[in-house]
Amino acid sequence: MIDYIPVLIYFFAVIDPVGTLPVFMASTAHHTAKQRRNIALIAFAASSFVLLFFIVAGELILTAMHIPLPAFQIAGGIVLFLFALSMIFGEGKPEQELKMADNARETAIFPIAVPSIASPGAMLAAVLLTKNNVYTIWEQAQTAAMMMIVLVITLILMLGSSVIIRVIGPMGANIISRVMGFILASLATTNILAGITDYFGIALPQ
Repeated sequence: MIDYIPVLIYFFAVIDPVGTLPVFMASTAHHTAKQRRNIALIAFAASSFVLLFFIVAGELILTAMHIPLPAFQIAGGIVLFLFALSMIFGEGKPEQELKMADNARETAIFPIAVPSIASPGAMLAAVLLTKNNVYTIWEQAQTAAMMMIVLVITLILMLGSSVIIRVIGPMGANIISRVMGFILASLATTNILAGITDYFGIALPQ
């Protein structure tokens, strides 16, 4: 059995459902309520497909390219750490992706599904949390279920985005995004250390 809460928090940090709200609102500002619902559903379906693909085939692709998983874990941890730093010190996720939304034609796919929901960090997390030599098929299915819970939460927030944005405001979404960035930085550091110990076969005390 996996540790459900840490996995859930991990995916919540990298997917950042709250940070997706301003992107969704800006991208669908000129659409009707029915169109916004359809865009939310399409974005949910597309991001789910992308992340599930990485869970199923991500490690297989790495194996075919002869990339050892510890190396990918270290690289993924570094990318996640840099991504987390951008969330903490740089422009928040909403500001970064609102710029991309200005010229978006297919708003459901870009920038809502990718890269707002199915972000690079989420893709890396999908691979790292379902390593075949560490987790059984059942445990990988549990991880996928935790990921889908976060995606469903994201869908619910998008469907109720108008009310939620009025409650927390853009500043509230920005604050939550930065807090998630700090959590993600800690998780990224853990991944880097785990990749180093796995690659060099170092046994560290628990």
